[in-house]
This record gives sequence, C-alpha cells and structure tokens, in this order.
Amino acid sequence: MIAAAAPRLPLQGADDLPLLVRRARLQDARALHSLSLAFVRSGALRARTIDHYLAHAGEFILATGRGRTPVRGCVALSDEGNGAAVLHNFCVARGSQGRGLGAALLRAAFAEARRRSMREVFTATTSGADLFRRYGFAPTARGRAPAAWARALDPARGSQVLSRRL
Repeated sequence: MIAAAAPRLPLQGADDLPLLVRRARLQDARALHSLSLAFVRSGALRARTIDHYLAHAGEFILATGRGRTPVRGCVALSDEGNGAAVLHNFCVARGSQGRGLGAALLRAAFAEARRRSMREVFTATTSGADLFRRYGFAPTARGRAPAAWARALDPARGSQVLSRRL
C-alpha cells in the first residue's frame, strides 16, 4: 500500500488570504525590525537598529498577507560585488514556521539574485543549516566569502558560513 502525502495547506495570512512574497518598501522597515526582535532575543540574529531597516529596506524580500496582516517572514539579499551576494536577516514568525514560507522566501531571493546576474550566494547561520542545505547551500571557508561581510561576522557567535552557486 502506498501512502499519499498529506496535502500542504496554502500559506495564509491572518486574514485567510494567500501570503504575498514581495520586495520590501520603506514603509515596511518598522515591521521588519519588529519581526526580527524575537530572533535577536533568541540569539539567532544580530541586533540591528530601526535605522538599518530604513536604510536597507530595498534589500529585503518579505512575506505578508494580501490584506492587513503583519509581515510573517523576511530575508535580505545584499549585492557584495563580483557576482557575490549575501543572504541575511532570514526569519519567519513562529506561527508561520514549518509551512513553506522560508522556502518561498529563499526561492524569491534566488530568483532576484539570478535576475541581477549574481553567481553565488553566501550566508552565515548559528542554527538552521539544515534548511539551507536542503536548498543547495554547503559549508565554505570564510576566506571564500566577500571580505567585508566575513570580517563583520562576530566570531563569538560561532556562525557557520555557507554558500550556494546559482
């Protein structure tokens, strides 16, 4: 007997409308900051000021409901030059985890990186490497990563550097 996989429910916001994955706008900066705070408190993300989110809002891809639901997840994609990009500030709200939202954000980031002719994407994680590995990331030496970004990593956090070719 072959067991059928349970159907995955569509990703939905609090208003029961499908989630929308889109590029963040300046007015999303406060929501991005707010979403990230729980992950900062847990140690999963570095603390960033609201000014960082205001200055870099255009680097973020977010997921939100099509109505007035809050931001449920985000990831930033920064162009580091020479065909390299960095993914950072990747987080999905606790109530939305395990439903494919992180995968949707990663796919959107990869599509954007390809559109911008980026050839390799780097990230660092203190946990969650399994998710990144499922999407083609592999451990790499810090020396292969964009130098300015790699220097900014806090050695006390014990981050693992990963990369994925596009």
